[in-house]
Amino acid sequence: MSTKDFTVLVTGGAGYIGSHAVLALLDSGYDVVVLDNLTTGFRQTVPDDAIFAEGDIEDSALVARLIAEHGIGAIMHFAGSIIVPESVENPLKYYHNNSAKSRTLIESAVTNGVKHFIFSSTATVYGVTGLVQIPEDTAKHPTNPYGMSKLITESMLTDVAAAHDFNFCALRYFNVAGADPEGRSGQSTEGATHLIKVAVEAALGKRDSVAVFGTDYDTHDGTGTRDYVHVSDLVAAHVLALEKLIQDPDTSHIMNCGYGRGFSVIDVLDAVDRVTNQEIPRVIQGRRVGDPDSLVSDNRLIKQTLPWQPRYDDLDIIVAHALAWERKLSEKSG
Repeated sequence: MSTKDFTVLVTGGAGYIGSHAVLALLDSGYDVVVLDNLTTGFRQTVPDDAIFAEGDIEDSALVARLIAEHGIGAIMHFAGSIIVPESVENPLKYYHNNSAKSRTLIESAVTNGVKHFIFSSTATVYGVTGLVQIPEDTAKHPTNPYGMSKLITESMLTDVAAAHDFNFCALRYFNVAGADPEGRSGQSTEGATHLIKVAVEAALGKRDSVAVFGTDYDTHDGTGTRDYVHVSDLVAAHVLALEKLIQDPDTSHIMNCGYGRGFSVIDVLDAVDRVTNQEIPRVIQGRRVGDPDSLVSDNRLIKQTLPWQPRYDDLDIIVAHALAWERKLSEKSG
């Protein structure tokens, strides 16, 4: 039995980040219900200790039934579409999946008495800032529909919290990577675009090479710099954020979630070479439209607000955990 007063509904809990959040919640003593339509998620990543419901967050009747039957007191919302280039090609898909469906879910929460809401947001809301580190109060100018769809949901949550007995925390992720250190979950998506996932696939022979998009950025080696945060540290912040919302029900939060330091594409590939003791073939290509030189968090606010102490802030460890998971996937498929 749970040691907590209520159950947490995790939307998108069969996906990469959502499945790690489920593990973190269970490890912290919460009962968990996962709602996922399995469009991109994997049923097998949901642990037996969690209740699984296949369905869509847009199904208000289903969400209401889950809330009533399981005593849901909080929602962690990870369901959505996340591929930036696809959002440019198909913006209506992103405004539907990420904004319209989130509106329906928020309405279900308010209507059925759920008081706490954790939202999976993104640093993409900032757009191109020119800053070395990006604080939360930086002007928001998303350069693609993905970022805008997330910003719209942040705005909805802010307005709803002002009007109802409801509080929320939106965590703006930077570059999430790695896998559960115990090997219980990891990134299973085929055709993933995340650099570390792509690089460890290449290391295991699943790809011929890794593309380096642009070498003329204003960074120490000319390649784009990003703030890579281990997925287990990221979801630990979600659990702490939930506890903060419970302790202080009149206050909501929007915070960056990153380590506050960046690694370039070349830094990451060098780390993969070190961890695997081999050299990954690199193919230099042109810049991608809209890619900023650097995207690194100013993480002072989350450190001041939550007792968050990252455990895996080491690029080689992040790569090693991602590699271990990729090997596990290879063994399963082989």
